Amino acid sequence: MHIIRAADCRRMPWKNGGGETIEIAISPEGAGLDDFDWRLSMARVEDDGPFSLFTGVDRTLAILEGEGLVLSVGGQDPVRLTDRSAPCSFPADVETSSSLIAGPITDLNMMTRRSRFGHSMRRLMARGTSTPVVEADEILLFCRNGAVEVGSDASLHLGPLETLHMRKAAGALQIKAIEPAELFLIEIAKAF
Repeated sequence: MHIIRAADCRRMPWKNGGGETIEIAISPEGAGLDDFDWRLSMARVEDDGPFSLFTGVDRTLAILEGEGLVLSVGGQDPVRLTDRSAPCSFPADVETSSSLIAGPITDLNMMTRRSRFGHSMRRLMARGTSTPVVEADEILLFCRNGAVEVGSDASLHLGPLETLHMRKAAGALQIKAIEPAELFLIEIAKAF
């Protein structure tokens, strides 16, 4: 179990060259965009346009800042995403584009190689003490804002833009808000 600090994250260009991403965590460590098992990142989106394609990958997107965007995935009905909507999951190997609602946004992006892993992402509002139940090979707990202590002994402190990475997580995860916080809980499970 360890905390990934914002200062430790790596900046890199988007796969399609259209912008920049901040890579929060990747597995296996040192993997690239073509051979990762899973990857968590943030990106600033300033223009309408296509998403990078990732063969054999599933993706979940959540809006962190800005008015949001309208996501068009393949031939399906467009989905409107805002900083209050649930994260949206879709295949990353299907043509996808977005249109900004009103200006730039920052998003949180989780991807897993579907032959090896699957994932889920949920938005949590932490006030007081909460105990979400988890069952995963690995979890990532991303703190968008506010501050929380994690664990029964409150030994881990998460602040804005910090991420807790934990392996073999099962049962209730104790989260105590030091100040109201918006969190994203990502559960990663092996596909086999």
